[in-house]
Order: sequence, then structure tokens, then C-alpha cells
Amino acid sequence: MQDEADTMTPDALSRFLAGYKPLAGVADELKRPDGSLRPVWASLMRYLAGQSAETLARAFARGDQYLHDTGVYFRQYTGTGSTVRDWPLSHVPVVIDGAEWAALADGIAQRAELLERVMADLYGPGNLVRDGFLPADLVAQNPEWLRPIVNIRPRSGNFLHFLAFEIGRSPDGSWFVLGDRTQAPSGAGFALENRMASSRVFHDLMPKANVERLAGFFRSFRDAMNGLRGDNDGRVAILTPGQHTDTYYEHAYIARYLGFSLLECEDLKVQDGRLSVRTINGPEPVGVLWRRLDSRFADPLELDETSALGTPGMVSALRAGAMDMVNCLGSGVLEARALMAFLPRISQHLMGAPLKLPNIATWWCGQPTERAYVLNNLERMMIGPAQSTKLPFDIDATTALGGKFRGTAHSSVADWIEREGATLVGQEAVTLSTTPAMIDGKLAPRPMVVRVFAARTPEGWAVMPGGYARIGRSGDPAALAMQAGGSVADVWVMADQPVVPDTLSKTDSGPFLRRLPGLLPARAADNLFWLGRYVERAEGGVRVLRAYHLRLEEYGRRTVPLVNGLGQFLDGFGIDPEEPIPATLLGQFDASVICASKVRDRFSTDGWNALNDLSATGHDLATRVLPGDDAARAMSVLLRKIAGFSGLVHDNMFRFLGWRFLTLGRALERADQMASVLSVFADPDVVGGGFDAAIEIGDSVMTHRRRYSVETNRDTVIDVLALDRDNPRSILFQLDRMREEEARLAELSGMAEMGEASRRILMLQTALAVSGPEAISTRRLRRIRRELAAISEALTAQYLS
Repeated sequence: MQDEADTMTPDALSRFLAGYKPLAGVADELKRPDGSLRPVWASLMRYLAGQSAETLARAFARGDQYLHDTGVYFRQYTGTGSTVRDWPLSHVPVVIDGAEWAALADGIAQRAELLERVMADLYGPGNLVRDGFLPADLVAQNPEWLRPIVNIRPRSGNFLHFLAFEIGRSPDGSWFVLGDRTQAPSGAGFALENRMASSRVFHDLMPKANVERLAGFFRSFRDAMNGLRGDNDGRVAILTPGQHTDTYYEHAYIARYLGFSLLECEDLKVQDGRLSVRTINGPEPVGVLWRRLDSRFADPLELDETSALGTPGMVSALRAGAMDMVNCLGSGVLEARALMAFLPRISQHLMGAPLKLPNIATWWCGQPTERAYVLNNLERMMIGPAQSTKLPFDIDATTALGGKFRGTAHSSVADWIEREGATLVGQEAVTLSTTPAMIDGKLAPRPMVVRVFAARTPEGWAVMPGGYARIGRSGDPAALAMQAGGSVADVWVMADQPVVPDTLSKTDSGPFLRRLPGLLPARAADNLFWLGRYVERAEGGVRVLRAYHLRLEEYGRRTVPLVNGLGQFLDGFGIDPEEPIPATLLGQFDASVICASKVRDRFSTDGWNALNDLSATGHDLATRVLPGDDAARAMSVLLRKIAGFSGLVHDNMFRFLGWRFLTLGRALERADQMASVLSVFADPDVVGGGFDAAIEIGDSVMTHRRRYSVETNRDTVIDVLALDRDNPRSILFQLDRMREEEARLAELSGMAEMGEASRRILMLQTALAVSGPEAISTRRLRRIRRELAAISEALTAQYLS
């Protein structure tokens, strides 16, 4: 990919880029030490130079739209809580030459193996402390060194399986490690989404740019995870703290991408030293757990009794060798800043070689010689807590830079070090290389750090060919974090030869095998069940509200008996008819979104977007809708949105176990809603127009006109809305559906005899099937609602508890 741009001088480089817009200053990543353009950047810079501002804006918008449509977000925390923010993509990727990356990957693989050996020693023989390679106090005082893990040997023989490393480049071109991420490294899924967005932005450039693919890395790791199961029947699962963590989207995305179950600690239990997941079929063993929460929260029995996230007995399951964990509990001990001060010497001792990829120069101030060196060089030091896992440029009130504090009460840096040296480290204040970023329509240099990922495979450590870069919002390295307004960019590793297309799935030459559906945790089933109920409950409310506002528009006041009756009916369900878009209705939309968010790994992107669009539309209409005809039209808009979501679920969702619970929830709620409507508006003493209102709310006006040649009366209303097996709005139709889906669940669960839920559904279904309209009194309708509630309780007890 080399051309005349490869040997450009700085002046020629400026002229080359002037075809787009001049740089505010040439980014370090573009330049060789002699000032000429790095050849690997030539094609991208030439591409940018050849595009108009309007064309680039459209290209960048494609990438942003992809991220928005896919639902990629991050959670930003403030002093008062957290909010969901759009993923802050920096559209111009960081480009690295393939040969240079190969050397980096070699250094990363060596470092990963070194950290594995260090951890094996810290939780095993303790030779590094005994032989003076690590201070005992530094290990013992680290809150991530977990004494209950000592002498536990993982079933696979390895403590670490998936790691991340923060690496930076100096302006002179040399790379170094800024931080090791061994606890529960995040970001691999975001790297994939960055790549997908980049492919939209540069759809005409990437296919010919020789950018290394990411799928092979994930395929190797997935296969390695499945291989850890060995001959055991345990499942592979990802353990997440839940939807309120800032990386939950990534947990769900990776689970879908790799085909693993996404679990929370409440899904798990330990019995007789074995870890299992609570499913609708009872406990199922878990053999491999990819942990995405911090170690100390994992087991309130042995690690942190205050943890509300953990599973009691998790440590005992590890101790019994009944499972493998990625990464093993206690691995956060390797992230401490102070450890970097000792890794160069430890590498010589354990690996017989120096570090191929050095880390940032670090001195632990608990040693006299090192403390003196730091004190004599304060002007070029960052001083901070020894056990901190933050990067050297994450300056806050607990750190000092260049001999000065930022917002702390300490009087003197030197006094602080002399007094508390054993708790502090000094690290070289680094200047990070800059990369080009598009800022307000212009290319400008911004500091960057690259997060690199390594996975253990049977062939050794595999390094992702790329990763993602964090880009500063300004020239200040302290603004790199997304919480501080930073952005992220894709990382392109450019080969010198065309790259063979790769996917997550390899061609299988063996015989075809149709696999059974995966396990369904009871928590996931419960959320799908209630998702169906909330959506159906909201639809029922919308239909009654539309009927109310149409009549309010017609009669102009609530004193009219039918208008008053509709208003009272809504009041009985906590829906204020005086609000054009009631808060209760908006709450039902939001509850639906919350239920769906808890099962994002099982929910399609289209379904998720449709549900969010429904909720957003409701909240938007609530700010500008007036009572009467305006509100009635708004209800029609919401009904069409609900129908769109329901259509996606019905037509596109695979009929797996989760779909059946969602369907059961919808059917149960629709039957209850209809029984409620009929108990009021099909009552013999109903006010004038009540029968017609019931038919309208039941969306059966055309059906009723075609079926019955007489005026609407109680028998025709009951027949079409309660007893008609062909009407998808009738109670009996819902019971037929419930019996079919519950029978299928029971069959898949291997139940030998009819359960309580099956019996109750069958009894109610049969009673209605043999009844005529005259037998369905108002009192009977109220009893039907009680029987439906009992069915709900039986389903919960049988499958969801």
C-alpha cells in the first residue's frame, strides 16, 4: 500500500492534507521520528483528503446511526446517579502497521504468561515474597489479594484466560504498558462494535485496506472456553453484575455473539460443591464461568458479607474443582500500580528474559533507595496510591504531578512521601503520542491509549489484531476517559497483503446435528413473562383511553354516564383519565423496557429498538397532547407502535423457551383485561353505549358486524369477546394459546404428569368451551379473573421460583 505519500517530508505532508483541511498540528502517529509520514497512514489520509466535508459528514453519520440503531451505549456516572449516553465514537481510526503489531503482540503474550506465573505463585508457594522479589506488605495490604483463594488450584491448571492491557506510545515511537487489566477486563465487545461502525463509515475503503479481521480471535477464545468444559456436562456462561453496570451492554453483546448464557449471581447456586444455574427445568450445572464482576463481590459467604451481587459458596465450588472461572477470583491483585515496579526483575527470574514490552517506569516508595530517587525527581513524577489500578495520567485529589497536588489538603509532596511512602508509588510522567481525530470538522491531534486484548488458547496466548483506542477530548491526557468526555476509536492493524475474509463460524465437515435449545434461567423467563404482561397491560389501557377520549370529544364532559363509566374504569386501574397520556401508562412502557433490558442477550435489536421507540413516543406525546380528539389520535399512534413490536415478536422471534413465556404473559394479561372490560361494560345494567364500547375496546367492531345481524346486545358481546375461539381478542382464544404453550413447556421439561398450572388452565378452558353466553354472568367474569390470577401463581411456582 505504499505510494508517493510514503516518503513525504513535513512540508509535503501539510500540502498533502491541505486537500481536506489543514491540521492544527501534525499528529505524532502520522510521523516517523524523522518527520516523514508513516507509510501505513498514507491510504487513509489520501482518502480523507479526497472527500468533501459533506461527504465525510454523511459517512460519519452512517457510523453513528449504526451505533444508535444497535443500541450501543455507555453509562455515565454523576454525583446524583447515572445516565445512559450514546457511544462516543471517534470516527478516524488509529492505524498500526502489521509488522509493528506483531512485535507488540509478542510482548503482550509474554506479559500475559508472566502475570499467570506471578498469580500462581501469589496464591501458591509464595516464592516471590520469600525470595525478596516482592515485599510481603505490598501483597498482604492489597485489598484484591484474597486469602480464601490461597492454595486453590484451578481445574484447568491456569488462573488467567482473558486479559487486557493499556498501552501507549511515546512521541519517539516506542510503546510501553500503562496498566494491566486482569480482574474482569471489559471492552472486547465494544471493539467489535467500533469495527462494525467503522465498516459503515469507510465502506468503500476498508475492503481494500488490508485491515486484519477480529473474528478469528473471538472464535479461538470461544473454542477455548468450550474446551475448558472437558468431558463435563456443565454449560459455559458469562456472569454479569446486572444492567446497572457501565459495561452491561457489552456483556449482553458478547453473550449473543459467542452463544453463551448471560447470568447474574441470583441465577446461580452452589450445592454439594457444584455450581448450577436455576432454570425453568430445575438446576443445571455450570462448568465454565466468565466472570465480569469484581472478585470480592462474588461470594458473600467467604469474601465480602455485604455483597448483594454474589453467590454464596462460589469459592467452595472453585476449591472443589467443580468449575473453571475466567479469570480466577483474586486476579485483581495483579492490577496494582506498585506491581509494575517489580515486574522487570520478576520477568528475568520467572521467564529468563527481560520484558519485551516494557511498562511505564515505576518506583515503590516503601524502599529507601527508590523513595530517595522519587524525591529527587518530583518534577517529572506522578505520585499516587500504590494499590490503585488507575492509569498514570488519571490525576485526582489522591495524586500529585510534577511535585504539585490537585485539590488535596497535604501541605508538601515530600512530607507526604516521607510519612506515607509505603502506600505510594512514583511513576514517570509520560507524554502520550497523539493521533488524528475529527474535531469540529477539522483534523486535530489528540492523545491516545490503546486497549489490547489477549486470550488463552490451547496453542498459547492469542492477541486480538486491534482493540480500541481511547482518544482525549483535548490535549490533556486526564481527559481520555469517557466519563471525562473522551471518545473511542477503532484500531486498524494493516497487513502488507490482502486479508482473507474470516467469520466466527468455521466450516464443519462433520455430520449435521440439530442442537436442543439452550438453558433458560428462571430469572430470564420471569422477565420475559412480565415483559409480555406489561406490554399487553399497556395496550389494554391505551384502548380504553382512546374510547374515553373519543367520547369525551363527542359529548364534551365527563358527566355523561358512559364517559364517566370509562373514567371510573380507568381510575380502578390507577390510570388518571384527566391526564391525556397518564403517568401510569408511561410507567408500564418503562417497565417493559426494564424487563427487556434484563434479557438483552435474548432479545433482537429490532425488538429492543421497537420497544424503546414505543416508550420514547409515549413520553414525547405526554408533553404536548390535549384531551379529546388530540389524545385519541395519540392513542392510535401508540397502538400502531405496540402492534409493530408485537409483530416483530410474533413473526421474527425464534420459538424457544423464552418466547413461550413471553407469549404466556401476553395471553394471560389479555384474558384478564378482557374479563375486566366485560365485567363492567357487558354488565346487564351497563349505561347506554357500553356494549359498543366493549366491542370497540376489544378491537372487534368489524368482526361483530359480519357475525351478527342483530344490534349489539350482551349475548353477542360475550360470544365474540369471551367464547369465540377464532377471535384473538377473546378469553377462550387466550386460554387455548396458554394451554398449548404450557403443554410444550411441560414436554420440554420432561414432566411425567400434569402440573398445577396445566390443571388450572385446562379446567378454565373446558368450562368456557362448554358454556354459552347466557352462562357468563358478571359474577362469573369476576371469578374468571381470580382463576387467571391463580394460573399466574401456579406458573410462577412451577417454572419461575
